[in-house]
Amino acid sequence: MTSIVVLGSTNMDLVAYVAKAPARGETVTGREFRTVPGGKGANQAVAAARAGADVSMIGAVGADEFGSRLRAALEHSGVDTDLLRTSEGPSGTAHIVVDDEGGNAIVVVPGANATVTSLDHGDEALIATADALLLQLELPLSAVTAGAVTARGLGVRTVLTPAPAQPLPDELLAATDLLVPNEHEAATLTGLADPHAAAEALLRKVPEVVVTLGAAGSLYAARGAKPLVVPAPRVRAVDTTAAGDTFVGALAVALGEGRPVPQALAWASAAAALSVQRPGASSSMPYRTEIDTAFDPTHARRDDRDDRQEADAV
Repeated sequence: MTSIVVLGSTNMDLVAYVAKAPARGETVTGREFRTVPGGKGANQAVAAARAGADVSMIGAVGADEFGSRLRAALEHSGVDTDLLRTSEGPSGTAHIVVDDEGGNAIVVVPGANATVTSLDHGDEALIATADALLLQLELPLSAVTAGAVTARGLGVRTVLTPAPAQPLPDELLAATDLLVPNEHEAATLTGLADPHAAAEALLRKVPEVVVTLGAAGSLYAARGAKPLVVPAPRVRAVDTTAAGDTFVGALAVALGEGRPVPQALAWASAAAALSVQRPGASSSMPYRTEIDTAFDPTHARRDDRDDRQEADAV
């Protein structure tokens, strides 16, 4: 079984469902409200655990009701929380508006996540047991960098989701094995709108990049190799919250199991496609049997740039 450690955030998602998201200064009436355990770190942990990995979580929750619920939700999905800290004060929250087209807008209030500024006792030993360390940017950069540098020194593969997008220190990039931005984050990091050009620019800083392209699939690029695009299944999105985290968690499992990159990307895309057809973040994430059933091996194919443009035009 693949062993994965996640160093990342835990948030309670406060989700309002509306026909159309409000413009600035506008008030709209929602049709439903839910509280759903989330946070990019916790989401990736749950996604990886449900996809079949042995997963442990490093981070922090608050000493409040949300903290207890967040810890319980992780444990219910099979995630080890022995090194998930409890900090004084509130847990992190994410305030999410989801419209009828499945799009979302999110405001994150870090809460306890902001207290994780460095690795704590036992964290390094836990990272040493992993096949991969998953990282995001909802914790202070000092902790994210410390985790990546520690993993690199231990020979553990590092997978970084650069979200929310922000300038990244050279030390963090130097310790990143696989960078997984979406196309907007890739553009923010490079100033290049074209995902192929952005991926090429990012390869000057990291050895492997996967740019997620939403409904168009994902673009993989590595130094010295031809880029490939793997299409995503065509589905009707209900809620895209945490689709990217589902993809990353499943991708880490697939790569840890030694699947070829095209197949790993297609398998992760199948997981993400299942998640967007359900409301919520961690609650929408599929289990391994569901992913295996939905997986279409014909999607694990190599495309060049012209193929990508043709597919986008369909």
